[in-house]
Amino acid sequence: MLHSVAFKGKHFSTFREQKLAKSKSAFVCTDCGADYTKWQGQCTACNAWNTLSEIRLSPAAASRKSKSSGYAGAVSSGQKLSEIDVAEEPRTSSGFAELDRVFGGGMVLGSAVLIGGEPGAGKSTLLLQMMCELAKTEKALYVTGEESPQQIALRAKRLGLPTEHLSVMAETSLDAIMATLEKDAPKILVVDSIQVVYREDIASAPGSVSQVRECAAELVRFSKQRGTILILVGHVTKEGSLAGPKVLEHMIDCSLLLESSDDSRYRMLRSRKNRFGAVNELGVFAMTDTGMKEVGNPSAIFLSRNENTSSGSIVTSVWEGSRPLLVEIQALADANQYQNPRRVVVGLEANRLAMLVAVLHRHAGIAVGDQDIFLNVVGGVRITETGADLPAILAILSSMREREIPRDLIAFGEVGLAGELRPVSNGQERLREAAKQGFSRAVVPYANRPQTAIKGMKVIAAKTLVEAVEVI
Repeated sequence: MLHSVAFKGKHFSTFREQKLAKSKSAFVCTDCGADYTKWQGQCTACNAWNTLSEIRLSPAAASRKSKSSGYAGAVSSGQKLSEIDVAEEPRTSSGFAELDRVFGGGMVLGSAVLIGGEPGAGKSTLLLQMMCELAKTEKALYVTGEESPQQIALRAKRLGLPTEHLSVMAETSLDAIMATLEKDAPKILVVDSIQVVYREDIASAPGSVSQVRECAAELVRFSKQRGTILILVGHVTKEGSLAGPKVLEHMIDCSLLLESSDDSRYRMLRSRKNRFGAVNELGVFAMTDTGMKEVGNPSAIFLSRNENTSSGSIVTSVWEGSRPLLVEIQALADANQYQNPRRVVVGLEANRLAMLVAVLHRHAGIAVGDQDIFLNVVGGVRITETGADLPAILAILSSMREREIPRDLIAFGEVGLAGELRPVSNGQERLREAAKQGFSRAVVPYANRPQTAIKGMKVIAAKTLVEAVEVI
């Protein structure tokens, strides 16, 4: 009986050691990055359904995760804020003024950047142009997992880029990539794309949550330790968001999205996260036969209006990152033949249009319930701020009454639910940009009236929506 108990105790101890040696699993939400010990249909953090994906934890990571006590190893103490060196981080120019603007003045050494975009937007073309120029003065490495070195060389030759200094590596294994990085120690590294890189010790396919998470963490760790500028290329989903777990956006320092439309050769690079610059900064590029060309004056492009004026068109000034951008808003109001009027919006928020229509009816006495309203921002620009409220209403009224808005007039301002005009940020800079583009009149909220006169610009300040409509 004693031998049996001893045998069972030994067997149980061996089974327990084998169970601890096995890798454990965790389930991570691909939308918000929350992790769970078991699978469930809904993420309780962001309330999204069917977004949990399984990741494999290594035995070391699993044992650390299960410990309730502290970690073994060297103990470090905190540092007072007054003792920290606050010298500005040196920046490296990318060779593109528009790209440096989105980065916040240039790339910071040791930073990790994630660039996403739809297939064919021009991510690889833009990065190849940048790397070929930077390789003249800095040690640069371009790691591609989706194209062969011959394809990269043919593209560089077609674009007329200097190819004497840039090193190209076609590899998808993270171990091989890390070995090359330890040997060559490049100052600038591009990985195109992170979805095809894999670790051999993780039992999942490339592009899965666990592979993307662990591979990106290893590359970011190398970037921070060696001071290497790391640029990761990411795919986007059909909804337009970056593929992979949201925790990937928390690990990197700068998240950029290259936006494009099927009927336009212009590309807009927007900053969604930047620890070293402004968020929502916008850089405009044009896709040409010789690659991506930066657009220094994007307002002139979006204001290429017809010579013949028409009703339902007005120009507004929106604030993108750290500069104003002039765009044209067009509206079409047509008599509705059915019971339910249509509300079609492109470039603006549809719910905000419904609110503006209600304010227009309640406080201005103008009913549009029997009208189909179509609203569009010319040039494929997406406006996310509230400064486009007033011009959207004026464009709708212009189309309804078939009365043209003067071509030299610009308007901006937020419309409140009480019918008041609320100020927007950087009103002075918006007016200066409009005057530089040849506009001589502006309708703005009363709080945005300039303190000093702007040469060549007559500013009309209104306190309510009714006052602004009467001015027009």
